[in-house]
Amino acid sequence: MQQTRDPKQFAEQLRARTRQFALGVILLCRRFPRTVDGYVLAKQLIRAATSTAANYRACCRSRSASDFVSKMSVVCEEADESEFWLELAIAASLSMESDAEARDLLAEASELVALFTKSRETAKRNIRQRAGL
Repeated sequence: MQQTRDPKQFAEQLRARTRQFALGVILLCRRFPRTVDGYVLAKQLIRAATSTAANYRACCRSRSASDFVSKMSVVCEEADESEFWLELAIAASLSMESDAEARDLLAEASELVALFTKSRETAKRNIRQRAGL
């Protein structure tokens, strides 16, 4: 993703990126085996990935800096949970024929976690600076 200095354009790019991540996870999970573990991991992974995208959208509509930090914290948690479920699916060999796709999604989840965590920390720092702390 080519980054831009325009915050609104960057946010829009990130909204599209999180949506694409969620869609990629949904498509991957459709190929999981029809077993108890396949269903459980697919359900958890889809919930976490779609929650990452949905909560980032909500974050973009924050009413204040502290609201942004709070909502971004949820996004960080959901992206990290997505990363966990992808790691588990790969370790359990649930994505056998689409292992490369699962690893690509895992890399994307890692990048999203890092990006959202950095964004949250920057927002916290900005709040402290405005408060003179």
